[in-house]
Amino acid sequence: MNNLPKSHPRYLSLLQREKIVKGFRKGMVVPQGLIAQGRAEAFDYILGEKTIRPAKKAIEAAASLFLLAKYPVISVNGNTAALAGKQVIKLARASEAKIEVNLFYRTKERKEKIEKFLISLGAKKFLVKKMPQVIIPGLKSERRKVSKEGIFKADVVFVPLEDGDRTEHLIKMGKKVVAVDLNPFSRTSQKASITIVDNIVRAIPLLIDTIQKIKNKNRNKLKTILKNYNNKKTLKEAIAIVRKRLIRMSSLN
Repeated sequence: MNNLPKSHPRYLSLLQREKIVKGFRKGMVVPQGLIAQGRAEAFDYILGEKTIRPAKKAIEAAASLFLLAKYPVISVNGNTAALAGKQVIKLARASEAKIEVNLFYRTKERKEKIEKFLISLGAKKFLVKKMPQVIIPGLKSERRKVSKEGIFKADVVFVPLEDGDRTEHLIKMGKKVVAVDLNPFSRTSQKASITIVDNIVRAIPLLIDTIQKIKNKNRNKLKTILKNYNNKKTLKEAIAIVRKRLIRMSSLN
């Protein structure tokens, strides 16, 4: 990567790949996470590798939800830590949220490596660890194990790069779920309260900026933003953009 010029048309994409590979070598990212990154990159190509208008609408709603939340928690997995660890900590600081490491392919060693990595970036104040664990009702995967003082207690859970199964069960528990997912067709996207169809490396900085911009609005204005937001409609708009992009690209000579 040191020899790759920033003018290279694939520079940002290749940089993200390198971060995932480094996360894999450190034991934070599993092989399946490499596959997930490749799938996400394909969707980002289709979106034109830029933040689309529906994502900006979702980001404004998510920022409002964060500011209205009583106990927001950011759920972090290996890919999220590798790609956007510093940004996650900045988001926690801006939104006064807790951070909890939660994994589908869970081992004690991997969880500890991700926690240590986040602490090295400055997450100690926000990180929930070594707390009594409880089970998300009805969920069968390893992601069912959450902290009693973290995700289980949260009223709003931010789940970048999430699996849809847990999103669905968190919603059933009465929580609001904000997802970041480049695939608008995924179960995560379809089940979340607010879905940001964007690349995590673009979405989180924009979310932080939006929180800073609207944090002084009164609660009624923030509630109005949320009331006027419709996730199904926003997803349809994102899918329409995907469709138009595919049609346009297929007609190229």
